[in-house]
Amino acid sequence: MIYSLDKVKEMADGDEEFITSVISVFLEEVPQDLEGLEKALNEGHYEKVYQLAHKIKPNVDLLGMEQTRAAALEIETLGKSENNMSEIQEVFPNLKRDIEQVVSELKKDFNL
Repeated sequence: MIYSLDKVKEMADGDEEFITSVISVFLEEVPQDLEGLEKALNEGHYEKVYQLAHKIKPNVDLLGMEQTRAAALEIETLGKSENNMSEIQEVFPNLKRDIEQVVSELKKDFNL
């Protein structure tokens, strides 16, 4: 398991519906953002790459995905300059793999 619900549980304070809601929002938004990020990367829209990495970062952080957060932060930072697109291309597969794995695990773990 590459995610942790510790932060979410702390925020939820025992509210299971809140936890399920956070997971549902993650499952709705993050795969779409990831898809948009990949498209922006393939099309060379570095500003959009920056924006989407910035949007993904807190979501993966909330689920305690430190490695994935670090990858999103690196892409976000590199996305500030058009000159870094090749470096982003190297980091992106790790971000994508981690997010796809977590989406799969969350769907299974929460029967969603």
